[in-house]
Amino acid sequence: MQNKKDNKPKDLVFKVLDNDELLPFIMKKMNGISRTKAKNILAGSVSVDGQQVSKHNFQLTPGMEVKIGRNQGGEPLKSPWVRIVYEDQYLFVVEKRDGILCNSPTTEEETVQGILNQYLEANHQKCHAHTIHRLDRDTSGLLLFAKDKKVALKFEEDWKNTVYDRRYVALVHGEMRKKQGTISSWLKDNAQFITYSSKFDNGGKFATTHYKLIKVSDGYSLVELTLDTGRKNQIRVHLQDIGFPVVGDPKYGDGDDKIGRLGLHAYKLCFIHPITHEDLKFETPFPKNFEI
Repeated sequence: MQNKKDNKPKDLVFKVLDNDELLPFIMKKMNGISRTKAKNILAGSVSVDGQQVSKHNFQLTPGMEVKIGRNQGGEPLKSPWVRIVYEDQYLFVVEKRDGILCNSPTTEEETVQGILNQYLEANHQKCHAHTIHRLDRDTSGLLLFAKDKKVALKFEEDWKNTVYDRRYVALVHGEMRKKQGTISSWLKDNAQFITYSSKFDNGGKFATTHYKLIKVSDGYSLVELTLDTGRKNQIRVHLQDIGFPVVGDPKYGDGDDKIGRLGLHAYKLCFIHPITHEDLKFETPFPKNFEI
C-alpha cells in the first residue's frame, strides 16, 4: 500500500532558457494563467536558484531554476462577508459586505480582520492582518490590509501620495440639481458618539468631501464621492449637511430603508504599492440595489 505522504504534490521546477521577468515567465509556464493568478502564486513559495522571490519584475537569465511550491495555494477564503480581490506577500485588497466591522477591540464579534487572520492561519502564513483604513459596519466595498505592521506604517507615512484615488458611490434621498460640488466642515463627536458638523472650528477635525451627480430618478440621486480627508462618518454627515441623506441611514438620515441596507459603497481603490512600487487599480461594480 502506498504511503499517503507519497501522494503529496511535488514542486514544479522550470529551467530558464531566455531572458525574461518572473511574472510573465510564471504565466507562460502555468498554461497561460491570468496575471492575477500569477501574482497570487508569487505571494506564496516561489524561488529562483533556491532563494524565495516575490518581485514581479525579477530578472531571469538563461540557466536559472524557478521552483513553484505546489502546496503554496493553500485553502481558499470561503466567507459570506469577505472576498479577496488581490493578495501578495505584503498586503490584501478585499471587498467586504455591509453589516460587518473591519476590526474590533474585542474578539467576541466577527470582523474582516478576524476572518483574514483565520485564513492566514489556515494557510500557514506566519503573519497577521493589519488594518490600513476602515469602512463603517454598514458600508460595503474595497479595503486594504497589510500582512506586516511595517507595511501598514508605510501607507500611514504618505497616505495621500500612496493611495491616490479612492471613490465611493451613494444612493441618497432627494433629486440633486447641482452636477457637482464640495462640502467642507469641522467634524466632532459628542458624548453619544454622534458626529456633528460645523462651518466653524469646533475643536474637531477638518473634512472635505467632493461629490458628482451620476443619476437622478423618482426622488433619489446616485452620487460619486471622493475625500480629501477620511474622517469618521464623513460622507454620511456631509450629505446630511446639504439635505441629501444616505438611504437607509438611521443615524444621519430618516432611516427610510428602500434597499434593505445603507446606501454607501467604496467602489474604487488605486494606490502605489509601498514595496514593489507597482501602480495597482481596483474597481467593483455598484451594488445592484443602488440602481435607480
